[in-house]
Amino acid sequence: MATEKKLTGKVPREAIRTLEIPRLPHEIIAGFAKLIDLTGTVSDAMDNLGLAGAIPASVLAPTLPAKRIVGQAVTVRNVERQQSVFRSAAEAINRMGETEAYNLAEPGDVIVIEGLAGVSNMGGQSATIAHRQKCAGAVIDGAYRDPDASRELGFPIWARGVTQITGKWRLETVEINGRVHIAGVSADAGDLVVADDAGVVFIPRQHAAAVLDESRKIDAGDSRRKQDIAAGADIAVLVQKKYK
Repeated sequence: MATEKKLTGKVPREAIRTLEIPRLPHEIIAGFAKLIDLTGTVSDAMDNLGLAGAIPASVLAPTLPAKRIVGQAVTVRNVERQQSVFRSAAEAINRMGETEAYNLAEPGDVIVIEGLAGVSNMGGQSATIAHRQKCAGAVIDGAYRDPDASRELGFPIWARGVTQITGKWRLETVEINGRVHIAGVSADAGDLVVADDAGVVFIPRQHAAAVLDESRKIDAGDSRRKQDIAAGADIAVLVQKKYK
């Protein structure tokens, strides 16, 4: 029997919904990584299948240009602390628990945080730990701080913005690996996350194989149309020909 992973104690054990997220086959994750136009193709495939999950970069902006990630979600839910900032700071009790998510993550996982706007949900040292644990990146519905630290590491973050205001005295982590809501999109631990310069798409784990199949069809059609454009095909032909 497998040994249960040693926890950090940053959040109560009952706040961790699962210690092991359900894993997708490697070939599915690798298949998404091979798509040419990653989030655009996946967004179109989700539309075709009647699924919602795309968030544009105008909402969650990428911190590093030309970065692409594909990985399963390890989720964190933060809420605002009820007591005053001054009292929290005086007591010096930090209730941020995202480090537990890094502790539970496997290499290639994506940290997904339902957080607070204008307040740091991930600092530089926190991002450094996530990078050390080989997380692929982070998606934060809220702000983060110390942007130089994550940039120097090449650790990509998609977030609502940057802040200098610490979250230590302003928020608390109430759940790990439960359901989170990111910019109006629901995501569960183990769902697939794809992200690039255009934004983020959450793919429900149970639909990942179907979305990949549809994405491959779209990707192949786009490649054929690009070849026809490069070959000088007449515009009338390009408009009338069905590629996907």
